[in-house]
Amino acid sequence: MKKALSLAFALMTVFMLAACAGNAPEASLKPPAAVSPSAPETPAVSKTPAVSDVRYAVNAGFLKGPTGIGASYLMEQSEKGETALDYTFRIESDPSIMTSEIIAGSIDIAAVPTNVAAVLFNKTGGNVKIIAINTLGVLSILENGNTITSVADLKGKTIYATGQAANPEYVLNFILRQNGLEPGRDVAVEFMDAGELATKMASGAVDLCMLPVPNSTSVLVKNPAVRVALNLGDEWKRIAGGSELTQGCVVVRGDLPNADAIVGSFLKEYESSVKYMAAAENLDSASALAYKYGIVASEQIAKAAIPDCSLTFIAGAPGIKGAISGYFDVLFEAEPKSLGGKIPDDTIYFAGP
Repeated sequence: MKKALSLAFALMTVFMLAACAGNAPEASLKPPAAVSPSAPETPAVSKTPAVSDVRYAVNAGFLKGPTGIGASYLMEQSEKGETALDYTFRIESDPSIMTSEIIAGSIDIAAVPTNVAAVLFNKTGGNVKIIAINTLGVLSILENGNTITSVADLKGKTIYATGQAANPEYVLNFILRQNGLEPGRDVAVEFMDAGELATKMASGAVDLCMLPVPNSTSVLVKNPAVRVALNLGDEWKRIAGGSELTQGCVVVRGDLPNADAIVGSFLKEYESSVKYMAAAENLDSASALAYKYGIVASEQIAKAAIPDCSLTFIAGAPGIKGAISGYFDVLFEAEPKSLGGKIPDDTIYFAGP
C-alpha cells in the first residue's frame, strides 16, 4: 500500500512539473543565444576620441592675441560639429571681462594671463585651476632707431608701454630692477592702450615702446624702420635663473560639474589645435583661421605674428608646476599683488581624474 501511494505521488509530481513547463514562455526553454563580438562604433560627432560618451556643453573664453590664437583650429572644428564637446566660445580683448565671467560662472574654461590665474585662484578660495600652459614670452622693446642694444641703454629713456597693472608691467619692472634701473626714476614708463600705442609707433609719433605680439608685429609690418631692440622673454630667462616667461595659461572652474571628463576631452582637442596652429606648414590656413575668428586683426598680421607667438602646450600638474612655479616666485618678489597677495599652493594645478 505504501509503495503504491509513493508511486502515485511521484507520478503526480511529474505531471505537475510538466504542466508548469508547458505554461512557461517559449524563450525560457531555449539556451541563451551566443553573443558575437562586433567592432566598436565610430563616434558620430568627433574626430578626436572623447574621454566621456556624453557630449557636454562647455562655455569657453579666449583673449584676442597669442593666448587665443592656439584655439582657432578648435573653433573651426567646433563649427563643423567635429568636437567631442559642445562649445560656445567667447572672444574678448580685456582680461578683466574674462575674469568677471569666470567668477560669475558663465565661463567654464578660459585662456588668461598666468598672473590672472593666480589672482583668480586666491580670490575664489581655490576654485580656479590651471589645466595647461599655452603661451611663453611675447613681449619686446621696439625702437625706431639703433640706440638700444641692452637693458642698460634704457636709462634716461621714456618707454611707452601697454599692460598697466598686469603681466607686462610686472615683467618690465622686474627686468629693469634686475638690471639696476628703477621704473619711474631711471626709466620713465608711460602706459596706453595697445592698439593706440601700435598706431603711434608705426606712424613714428613714438620712438620706443614695449608691446606684445601681435601688436608688435603690426608695427614691424607697417614701419620697416622699427626694429626689435630687446626680446623680453630672453631677458627674463637670463636674469631669472632659466625660468621661462610663461605668460598665458588655460584655467577651469573647480566647481564645474563633470570637470574630469570635460577637461580630459578639452585637453585632447586643444592640444591638437595648438599643434595645428603652430606648425609651419599650416601657416597660411592658421593665419586665415586666426583672422576669421577675430583673434588677430588681419591675415597678413597673423601670418607674420604666429611664428613669434611662442605657442606651447604643457598639461599635467607636474609639468605645469615645473614651467610656472619659478615665474610665480619671481612675480611675487617683484610685486605681491600681481598674484593676488600670495603665491598659490599646489592645488592650483588641476590634478585630473
